[in-house]
Amino acid sequence: MVAEVESGSRNAAGFAGKVILSVAFIWSCFQIYIASSIPFILAEKTGLNFVFNSQEARQIHLAFAIILAMLAYPLLKTSPRDRVPLYDWALAIVGASSCLYLLYFKIDIDARAGLPTAADLVFSTIGMISLAIAVFRALGLPLVIVASVFVFYVFFGHLSIMPEAIMWKGASFSKAMWHYWMQTEGVFGVALGVSSSMIFLFVLFGSLLEKAGAGSYFIKLAFALLGHLRGGPAKAAVVASALSGLYSGSSIANVVTTGTFTIPLMKRTGFKPEKAGAVEVASSTNGQLTPPVMGAAAFLISEFTGISYPELIKHAFLPAVISYIALVYIVHLEALKLGLEGLPRPSRIGTLASRLANVLFGFIFVGVIAIAVYYVLGWVKVAFPGMGMVSASLMFLVAYLVLLSAASRHPDLEPDDPNAPIKMLPRPWDVAITGFHFILPIVILIWCILIERLSPTLSAYWATMAMIFIVLTQHPLKRMMRGQGLFTEDFKRGWADFLEGMIAGARNMIGIGVATGAAGVIVGTVSLTGLHQVVGEFVEFLSGGSLMLMLLLVAVMSLLLGMGLPTTANYIVVSSLMAPVIVSVGASQGLIVPLIAVHLFVFYFGILADDTPPVGLAAFAAAAISGGDPIRTGVQGFAYDIRTALLPFMFLFNTELLLIDVGPFKAVFIFVVAVVAMMLFAAATQGYFFTRNRIWETAALLLIAFTLFRPGFWLDLVQPPFDERPGSSVVQMAGDMPENGDIRFVVSGPDFDTGKIYTKTLLVPLGVPGDGAERLQRSGINVMVEDGKALLEEPFPGTTYFQTLSDYDFYGDTPVEISLVELDAERMYKEIFYIPALLLLTLVVMMQRRRQTVPAF
Repeated sequence: MVAEVESGSRNAAGFAGKVILSVAFIWSCFQIYIASSIPFILAEKTGLNFVFNSQEARQIHLAFAIILAMLAYPLLKTSPRDRVPLYDWALAIVGASSCLYLLYFKIDIDARAGLPTAADLVFSTIGMISLAIAVFRALGLPLVIVASVFVFYVFFGHLSIMPEAIMWKGASFSKAMWHYWMQTEGVFGVALGVSSSMIFLFVLFGSLLEKAGAGSYFIKLAFALLGHLRGGPAKAAVVASALSGLYSGSSIANVVTTGTFTIPLMKRTGFKPEKAGAVEVASSTNGQLTPPVMGAAAFLISEFTGISYPELIKHAFLPAVISYIALVYIVHLEALKLGLEGLPRPSRIGTLASRLANVLFGFIFVGVIAIAVYYVLGWVKVAFPGMGMVSASLMFLVAYLVLLSAASRHPDLEPDDPNAPIKMLPRPWDVAITGFHFILPIVILIWCILIERLSPTLSAYWATMAMIFIVLTQHPLKRMMRGQGLFTEDFKRGWADFLEGMIAGARNMIGIGVATGAAGVIVGTVSLTGLHQVVGEFVEFLSGGSLMLMLLLVAVMSLLLGMGLPTTANYIVVSSLMAPVIVSVGASQGLIVPLIAVHLFVFYFGILADDTPPVGLAAFAAAAISGGDPIRTGVQGFAYDIRTALLPFMFLFNTELLLIDVGPFKAVFIFVVAVVAMMLFAAATQGYFFTRNRIWETAALLLIAFTLFRPGFWLDLVQPPFDERPGSSVVQMAGDMPENGDIRFVVSGPDFDTGKIYTKTLLVPLGVPGDGAERLQRSGINVMVEDGKALLEEPFPGTTYFQTLSDYDFYGDTPVEISLVELDAERMYKEIFYIPALLLLTLVVMMQRRRQTVPAF
């Protein structure tokens, strides 16, 4: 199932099989090549051009993806699996040629910009058809249908059969083909650029990490740490899936990788097949929430929002951790309901004091290492600017040899039979010591991104190179350290793992490569037709202007599209159409919604679609292992994921959960409160806390969770959040604001299309101190105070607020003005509402403890 979905179900032998493997390996080598400094070194040494710019890299990237899609995925269910028919060879050649045509004739194409020749139109048409066939093979019919609807709208949007609300003038064939294929507004747009520059290397890194043995290591480590607890195998499945999510972008592959081991063990400890599969599904789909990869969408979110990748990781980290902790708690509640026990573990050794001392020493040891790495490498950067990479490489080598030497003193981890009885869990340290060296490349990746502030591409490149070094050397070095003599076979094993990792990485990218190309068709349609404004108006009409109802509609849209589209394509479609609308409607209702919160909202619901019946492929994969019913598995998995559905609504209205403008100490406080709130929400939705809930207890837990998540809601009911000042005071207020302060005001004026008066709230950053009018002007707001009114002038094209205010009619009889200035009111702390919430929680706990029959832990 994984092969059919992720990397192609054709297992061709002979020449065809060698071609597929060779093309996949060459694709991986090409991606490493363009990410390295080798092209620039070769160009400098030889005087020849070995450098591929972003547009050229996209063209070659898609050519590789189309070739492999045609060869590795059969066209139809009846097509042969053991050989490649002639028509597939022809389709692969034609599809790749349509991409490479742009590369070969790039100078001529640039010279005739916007004026395609007959050859341009022929190759563009062939390219679009080839892409559609590749998408159909790799991802199925749904994405082809969605993209075709958008193409149909471009050509026939002017026909009378179209609803008047979405009609447009239409486009000629030559204009549309040029837009879609010959420039970077369509297929070869931002999405494909992110796939070719960032996503591939992260997927390749994960593939090499898996082939090196890290997947098995993480599973065994999770079991050693958690297997002795109630529902231990299920808790271990959650943690193992979270660790796999660090490098895996696929929920289906995550299900099979960890589920093959965890699901049978969950069943043996008392979980029903559907619940065992559902735990694995919920764990694996949530793996796509885990930075740094986030199902390959992290890089797209960063690109579309303009937020740096390190900042995005910071915003996405807390919700992902909260979601996983809550899932572990849900598993714990299920184990309490079933009265399950943990797996046997070795007897504890030593007194309580000695065990506490060991734990304390462990924390101190890890902290000392972290501080040493941070400051030593930082000192190397300052003392030897030109030697930083060399020194860091030497430190990596020393750390690698030390950790590998420690691992060599213990036997290698062997695959276990999940159906065999477990007489005793291994000691956590005995498992952990065998694979600490797998963590080094992950440390390098995070170090490069967060400390060195390298680009995601370059960071993934260095992490991948470190991983390749480990894959090639770990087995022969271990044999040498153990004094076991010749290690020829271990060298061969390392090379085999390397080749398999490179090939698997490329094959796992086939679907993502063609999906981002198809998503470019949708984004290109939006940019050509302005469709997002039309769809936005339609959804706004359906919601009656209610932001909450609109969010529910967007969530449902994401879930429905996600049933047929991969997460990445689903995110691109919905965010392109709806993200600006949510921001605009929020502003009209006085809610300033950060763009990153909106994009994460869409992304979260796209992920939830992976286990949404009736077509959640992750649920089908889990059911194939558990022997349960796939629909019931999907329904149960979605029930476990309700807590994940709550988070996007919470962080839209309480952006502190995304650590926006939050200091480190407050971040810790927010984390603790949010974890407690999410666990209470989980207890309410599962109907079990210390014992089975009564109806009023469930309602009370929901109320407490809501209060902990959003205490500001109750404060707004008691005290207004803003002191209102007349709009005419905006210039004076702007002048009084401190350096880098923000001013919040309400814009009122006639709608450009309807002429009706409507309002929009803006939060404008003011920068350095100075005259109020000048500070506003520098921010892109031109104000003129006349007759006690602050009249707003139309922003210039290209300025910050040109698009934001483009729906106002600045030349009508009614002027556009700043009607109100809103200053933060001095109010009591919103956290005061935690007190009644905690008192109510105490009452619920006391009432449940009287009925409790099973220990809570």
